[in-house]
Parts: sequence; structure tokens; C-alpha cells
Amino acid sequence: SRRTFSSTPSPQHAHLDPPKPGEERKVTFIDKEGVEHVFHVADGDNLLDIAQFNDLDMEGACGGSCACSTCHVIVESDHYDAIPEPDDDENDMLDLAFGLTETSRLGCQVKMGPELDGLVVKLPSMTRNMQASDFKER
Repeated sequence: SRRTFSSTPSPQHAHLDPPKPGEERKVTFIDKEGVEHVFHVADGDNLLDIAQFNDLDMEGACGGSCACSTCHVIVESDHYDAIPEPDDDENDMLDLAFGLTETSRLGCQVKMGPELDGLVVKLPSMTRNMQASDFKER
């Protein structure tokens, strides 16, 4: 027997619950054109989900599993040191990111909390999506 095709409705991807009153965290994304987008989000929301939920241009090709660099962000505010240190997997993926800076992080690995209230991140002008086909001999 053949498997039937199935998919989940797009509203179920990057679904975020609204923050509880008094527990809102403010995050600002600066898009590739320099336009600021301010959102009020809940603790535990990661930057990739926030961007995708709000239709910002952040790919997240690996679905937030820290296996690509397409959710690369550049921390513009003084919050960089408040974010937990990147682990080895994140550092490996950041090495592949276009426009890497001293304050680069992967959006899927940055979760909002009280210490990140007011965070400002910039989306790089381009992303690099490495695929197995990029490594085939020619």
C-alpha cells in the first residue's frame, strides 16, 4: 500500500502563545532593509519562531534544530552577554553564517526571558544554506 501525502496547516508552524499580562518581553528585529519591527512575546519564545510567526524574512531551513545557519541574527543591543554561551553545535553552524560578527547568534537558540527584555537583533543582508548537493564533485 502507498502512503498518502499529509501536511500540517501552516498556522501550526511557529505557533506562539500570547504573553501573560505583565510578563511581556519586548524584542526588536531590524530587517534587511533597516526597518524595525517591535514585538511583545512570552518567556521561552525563540527568535526563529518569533520571526516566522510575524512573517519576517528568516528561513530556518532546519526547523530550529541547530543544523543550519539560516536563522543567523546579529545582536545590536547590550544584551549579548545576557544570552547563554553558544554550545559547540551552534558555534559550528555560526562558522557557516554569512556576515558573521562578534555578536552573531542563531535565532533558534536564543530564548526570550526577563534578562532579554528589550533585545534588538538585526537580520543579515544574506543567508547561506549549505546542502549536501553543494559538496558533490563536479
